[in-house]
Amino acid sequence: MKLKHEQSKASRRREQPAKARIDKWVLRLYVAGQTPKAVTAFNNLKLICEEQLKGNYQIKVIDLLKSPQLARDHQILAVPTLVRQLPLPVRNIIGDLSDTERVLVGLDLMGRNG
Repeated sequence: MKLKHEQSKASRRREQPAKARIDKWVLRLYVAGQTPKAVTAFNNLKLICEEQLKGNYQIKVIDLLKSPQLARDHQILAVPTLVRQLPLPVRNIIGDLSDTERVLVGLDLMGRNG
């Protein structure tokens, strides 16, 4: 019985448009300490997310000074770098995220009505 329930849930998921299936946007912000540029990037990201995603997001800040091996492991070449993990495809944006239009395009949020 349980298997049939899971199959019907999967069927319903396939019928919905791709953006409707996104439970939560998963974003990673790679920084190197609490520099003014890192703080600006975080604040800009938070504002954009609240305006565009209405709480439907998760931001994880990764300090590469505390975990330098993650820069190599995750192929981070500059900081701050924002990585959109979900929804796929993965996208990277480098900088303090002050150019809102560039961030919206980079995250594929341009033209989104919230």
